[in-house]
Amino acid sequence: MSLLRGLGVVQIGGGLAAAVCGRLLADLGADVTCVGPDRSTPLAANLNDGKPVVAQDAPACCDAIATADLIVCEGRPQDLRILQYDVDGLRRFNSTAALVYISPFGQTGPKANDPATDLTLFFASGIARLLTGQVDDLAEPPIRPVGEQSAFIGGLAGACAGMHAAMAAPGAVVDVAIVEALATVAITELARAGLTGKTRLRKREADGNGATVTILPACDGYVAISPREDRQWVSWLSVMGSPDWGNDPRFATKPDRVANWDALHALMSAWSSQYGKQWIADSAQAAHVPSFPLREPAEQLNSAQLEHRKFWRTIELGGRTVKAPGPPFGLQVTTAGGNSASHGAGPMPLSGIRVLDFSWVIAGPTATRYLAAMGAEIIKIEAPGRGDPGRASELHTVLGQAKQSIVLDLKKPEAVATARALAARSDVVVENFATGVMDRLGLGADDLQVLNPDLLYVSASGLGRTGPEARAVAYGTLLQCYAGFAGLNRHPDIPPRVGLAWLDPMCGLMLAFIVAAGLWHRRQTGNVARVDFSMIEAMLWTMADPLLATQLGAPPQPHGNASDHNIPHGVYRCAGEDEWISLVATTDAEWRNLSALVPDLAPMAELGLGERQQRHGTIDQSLATWLRAKSAAATETVLLRAGIPAAALANSRDLVNSNHLKERGFWEPYGSGVLPGLPWRASFGRISAPAPEVGVDTALVLRKVLELSEDEIGALSRSGALG
Repeated sequence: MSLLRGLGVVQIGGGLAAAVCGRLLADLGADVTCVGPDRSTPLAANLNDGKPVVAQDAPACCDAIATADLIVCEGRPQDLRILQYDVDGLRRFNSTAALVYISPFGQTGPKANDPATDLTLFFASGIARLLTGQVDDLAEPPIRPVGEQSAFIGGLAGACAGMHAAMAAPGAVVDVAIVEALATVAITELARAGLTGKTRLRKREADGNGATVTILPACDGYVAISPREDRQWVSWLSVMGSPDWGNDPRFATKPDRVANWDALHALMSAWSSQYGKQWIADSAQAAHVPSFPLREPAEQLNSAQLEHRKFWRTIELGGRTVKAPGPPFGLQVTTAGGNSASHGAGPMPLSGIRVLDFSWVIAGPTATRYLAAMGAEIIKIEAPGRGDPGRASELHTVLGQAKQSIVLDLKKPEAVATARALAARSDVVVENFATGVMDRLGLGADDLQVLNPDLLYVSASGLGRTGPEARAVAYGTLLQCYAGFAGLNRHPDIPPRVGLAWLDPMCGLMLAFIVAAGLWHRRQTGNVARVDFSMIEAMLWTMADPLLATQLGAPPQPHGNASDHNIPHGVYRCAGEDEWISLVATTDAEWRNLSALVPDLAPMAELGLGERQQRHGTIDQSLATWLRAKSAAATETVLLRAGIPAAALANSRDLVNSNHLKERGFWEPYGSGVLPGLPWRASFGRISAPAPEVGVDTALVLRKVLELSEDEIGALSRSGALG
């Protein structure tokens, strides 16, 4: 893919998050040069595959930095200053490049130089307590996900912000704190805590959201189902052979099913355990009930859908040719017919860009929220009545910021004609309807790009718009199951749970990135992109580690918080109710510092990693005993002062009260509370304004954009087009 051909990028350091950022840019054709990359693991080798390398002290390094358009650098501020990769150091070589800094806690704030790892970042961000959903027993430790996901979220945030910085005035600087990028994955929880002070319990309440998406045992694994609507529930009962218990009044409505969830789940499980996971999913999909099997990573490698979409790229690892995930964008690039290169001048990266937003719930609205914050004019099209379902919670309050809302009833031809007229005057269309819907309305890419040859058209769907599974009914949480993510994110002795809607907000970052990349390409070449974004491919792109391990003879299994690379690497119960702390010794020096604090470890202070692996059971028990009576927060402070990566398990209220996040300006005042900011800070700032009520801007947009008269707007209203 050559969308970013001509964009010169330098990736500095061995950090995985910087490598993720560079991988995404390279996948779209950017010229990415590495300084000191890590290639010591299959994941690191994949992320840095095909990128030219220059030595830090070589003249070629200075030349690459001096001529770069974008420089990506990972590290804590104290380390970057020593290496002279801080802003002042890099500006001696290049005064105009966009600079993207990625670090655990950001380049500023009281925690900026604290050590961190993937595990401790998931605890510090609060995601560890949400990842796998509510638990039946608080003795179950919180967990991190498979595959170094903090690096992927941090790297995606860096790529997204960096691409916008490349669109900004010369010399822009971006600061990505991985902990903030992770925290924004749970954007509804953050908004609720910021506005109400409430935070979700980790102990299961009622169904634990199982009546919306649940995982059932099959005879060969597990299957996820989501009969969340009444008609889907009726169809699901039919798939199960219309059992007598389907008429039980305990299960008549969704609130009934929530109230009697344990009994219902047992009955469904007794049925599902007799059948294969793929048969159940296929039967459910045939009845229009969203369902997918929980796949193992190995099952993805022969997927007909992924093969059709040419998802895989091949690389050489350890003398073997293996499949590595490719980008999920389904790109087509065509020659524009207008004056597209002149669009977008202004103080913000996307000033002058108009986006027609047909998306709803999480992934699309997350993307357009980022675009609005970067200066784009967002016209959000909503259906009559309640509008975006995200309005039922705090979701719209945060994701709807700085947008305009108009109501169009797309069942009316006059409304479709109005939408077409708006598209003719827009730069970008974003939509996430079911496959075929926009085409049937006359609002598909082919139709609208005839009207407006400069239009960047972005479709987002579960499995892409083409291929044998393109019309499958999918939700983000179901796709987490289908990808294998949910199956691996668990302790070995605990069945999988769906948990947090992880995929949707992650896709929001990818979608905002691809819009900026498409606009950059249009500005450079006058050509326009059509994006056929696949959520399952986005999920698999971030699961490179287990996919590669499967092919290299080490198929991953659920292993909780354990690690093959660091000992100790664990999670331990502390004194308060549901208080936990995570800690990791990444070096022998950190291990010695830890041994000096824990009396039972003192005799083992000089053990190397191999010896610690042999005695990890004893080490874990000693740590568990030492920590059980201690405060998690106080112990975190002690460990960090000793240079040991550690983090107490945070909840969303803890993040609202965090002095570090307050000092970094992460929280924005909103009424009597606060709302979370973006997953990055940028020198050019961000646009912020309250989320609109449903349809409040309809007349204004029709007057301003389409130049309609009051009589014309009245006629549209009388036709029912405006709801």
